[in-house]
Amino acid sequence: MFLSLLFIILVIFVSMILIFLNYLMSKKEFLDREKVSSFECGFDVLSSSRLPFSIHFFMISILFLVFDVEVVFLIPLINSFLNLNLFEWMFMSLMVLMILYWGLEFEKFEGSLSWIF
Repeated sequence: MFLSLLFIILVIFVSMILIFLNYLMSKKEFLDREKVSSFECGFDVLSSSRLPFSIHFFMISILFLVFDVEVVFLIPLINSFLNLNLFEWMFMSLMVLMILYWGLEFEKFEGSLSWIF
């Protein structure tokens, strides 16, 4: 009984020492601007909310999302190789890749991929 009481007192004492050391070494700025403000995609929240936003950045992110999702369609082609003969598999793979390529050429023709306005 005495040993368990001694152990509990020791644990509480070590915990209090660690909490006190943490308090001494911690950063004392409680009103840190970055920690208090919300993060909104790199925009400064304390400035005007009517700043111009580049539509080109938005278009590139949408293109990345679309082509990233379309690449997911390539994964079933690997599994379908076992179920189809070689000619059918090559035809299906070529069709999926051609759709991806035509989409890329359309975006290049439209000018969405050029960074210079």
